[in-house]
Amino acid sequence: MPFRFVHTADLHLDSPLRSLALKNPELADLVRGATRTALARIVDLCLAENVDALLIAGDLYDGSQTSMNTALYLSGELRRLEAAGIGVFLIRGNHDSQSAMTRELTFPANVHVFAGRAKPVLAKALGDGRSVHIHGISFANPHAPDSLLPSFHPPVADAVNIGLLHTSLAGTPGHDPYAPTSVAELSRHGFDYWALGHVHLRQVHAEAPLIVMPGMPQGRDINEAGPKGVTLVTVDDDGTFVHREHPIGQAVFERLAIDLTGAQDWRQMLEKVGDALASLRNEAAADHLILRIALTGTTPLAWKLRRDPDFLLAEITNLAAGLNGCWVEKIDIACRGVETGTALTGPDPVEELADLIRTEVLASHAFRLEAAALVDELLLQLPRELRDSLAGDEQAAGVLTQALALAGSDDVLAYLHGGDAETDR
Repeated sequence: MPFRFVHTADLHLDSPLRSLALKNPELADLVRGATRTALARIVDLCLAENVDALLIAGDLYDGSQTSMNTALYLSGELRRLEAAGIGVFLIRGNHDSQSAMTRELTFPANVHVFAGRAKPVLAKALGDGRSVHIHGISFANPHAPDSLLPSFHPPVADAVNIGLLHTSLAGTPGHDPYAPTSVAELSRHGFDYWALGHVHLRQVHAEAPLIVMPGMPQGRDINEAGPKGVTLVTVDDDGTFVHREHPIGQAVFERLAIDLTGAQDWRQMLEKVGDALASLRNEAAADHLILRIALTGTTPLAWKLRRDPDFLLAEITNLAAGLNGCWVEKIDIACRGVETGTALTGPDPVEELADLIRTEVLASHAFRLEAAALVDELLLQLPRELRDSLAGDEQAAGVLTQALALAGSDDVLAYLHGGDAETDR
């Protein structure tokens, strides 16, 4: 008989709402409950595929925010697996170590939580008589600056060996260093499959041995965009691994750039946006598609769009509502106006001012220093986790400052163009 399992990680169960852009209460509730839906779908998949085990490679919880209500929900889902005779093997990641539930929750009997030493656990015997052993190691603290690989036992001889490890590998943008190691080091250790966690983007790092980072099963904001899922793995009687990604996420965040070049009036703009929304919604298999839209290109509507962003959001949100499960999280206006001057009348003075601002004011050293100081002052007033997500280092703070300055100047220039936005439409 083969050994079949589902490999997941980074559920961040009941993660608090991370996006300030989700002003729609219905959408906010959807995202808030999406991690629970992901767990239920993972359990459903395990039952439907009649797997032998569920492997969770860390960050089942989301730090200290986890409540007893979260724990009760988790226990209920794990008991569904227990009733079907499906084992659960899990390790604690950096977020789990911050949760009181890690210490207080009693798991059902089918759950094996690995401790600080990676003692192998027998999971099943294959048809050829060889056994499958699972190795794992948890960490008690939110920081693990050193590799955990030396704490793993060597592979069990004449057996299939699977390792559970929560690691940032050699380092990944947007993720703190955690139990660093390399794909080469993992390969040399001798295990047949490494079930990794911690990095939220799926990647198959190697095929022999098979080293898989499954990504998270449910994104929580636009920075975790794209379809999310788990990895379904079959170990055949001869020890051959077959794996495939299985979609799980109920709600998928996506960025959508729409080129408005050629749109001469409000109606043409809405037609272009509507066509782009419908096309992407038809391609997306998720129950819900949550979009951050960037309007780009060159159009005489550029200033009008900036003058009335709330009405623009309402119009495009209304278009999305006509498509089943389509939502608009935010609209970024990145389009530019068309030169309106002629040889007789001369250039548009506002366009001249815009060019002066972009080429001389925003580029000046004095302005950049003053703007950076203002942004730093504002960032200090934000919660640490939000501050880190906006500007985690000096380079990111510089990019943020430049983007804010450009967006702010464009908004001011839009009003200088004058005109009644309602009449323009």
